[in-house]
Amino acid sequence: MAREMQVADIVEESLEACVKDADLVILATPIRAFEKLFRQMRPLLKSGCIVTDVGSTKNFPHQWASRILKKNIHYVGSHPIAGSEKRGVEFARDDLLAEARCIVTKTKKTHAGAVRTLVNLWKQLGCRVEVMSPQQHDRIFGYISHLAHITAASLVNANDPAFLRLAGKGFIDTSRIASGPANIWTDILLTNPVYTVRGIDRLIIELKKIRSAIAQKDEKKIELLLEKARVKRQAMIQYKIRRKELF
Repeated sequence: MAREMQVADIVEESLEACVKDADLVILATPIRAFEKLFRQMRPLLKSGCIVTDVGSTKNFPHQWASRILKKNIHYVGSHPIAGSEKRGVEFARDDLLAEARCIVTKTKKTHAGAVRTLVNLWKQLGCRVEVMSPQQHDRIFGYISHLAHITAASLVNANDPAFLRLAGKGFIDTSRIASGPANIWTDILLTNPVYTVRGIDRLIIELKKIRSAIAQKDEKKIELLLEKARVKRQAMIQYKIRRKELF
């Protein structure tokens, strides 16, 4: 399909052909495939090659790379915050990375030159780049991304199919990301279990607050909780608009 759509200059049929002369390798597979790919690539990569990825968790990939790849191969984590619930080359967009945020992750042992190369690459592709540790990345995105997907999936699963036929735009917007590929998201959740579980616990606390207020018919408490969320979300939207991250 990539050949037919003319979106790639070269399409190779083997891993060896893909990576043997590469200066930079970008992994774009389910995250738990990385460990096997690192092992397969180890004897194939030339000295000085940089390996990165576009996965949504970073602790495990850094650990695998440190343990498996040769010392003259430089792994740096990348996570462009872009895309949709759809996958495949047929859904590619030439503006996908325009003004998108991209997180680059490094540890104390990460090669500084490789980090600079990746930062410059993502900037040239149109991204706003932030550099942080893999632990900080997984904590933040466990709460704002992985928890969001679990919540959307749970919201859909909590409803009868007959009810869903009557769903309006609000429900459709809220549940959009539940359409993401199940295998991809299973990998994400299983490679960030600590912060994902902590996020679920925090969400349960908030649900219990509003559940209790509704059960007690505490109008003031209900309104306070809803207003708190409205104000926090509005501040986020205003920030995104100022940064031109929303159009």
